[in-house]
Amino acid sequence: MLDTRTAVAHVPTASPERYAKQLVSHLGRRCEVRHEADGSRLVLAAGECLVRPGADVLELHATAPDAESLTRVTDVVGRHLERFGQRNEMHVVWTANGPDH
Repeated sequence: MLDTRTAVAHVPTASPERYAKQLVSHLGRRCEVRHEADGSRLVLAAGECLVRPGADVLELHATAPDAESLTRVTDVVGRHLERFGQRNEMHVVWTANGPDH
């Protein structure tokens, strides 16, 4: 089995589709984007993040091969989303999962 780390964030927002589109569009200039049935996957150098709009929530599912890479993925995705949602005081709180948690 691969040594993979994951983290999840559920970000409350009245406009999950808008923020998902903005995040994917912005980061998609710098990385690969894979559109999937349940959302859009950002493929970054350090790992991946599935961006999935829900009902009044934007779900983020980050995956990386190790804890350091996971920190890079969650930092990049979270920082950009918080900047886009600054007017609405959006905060991204990640919950880590994986072999060490």
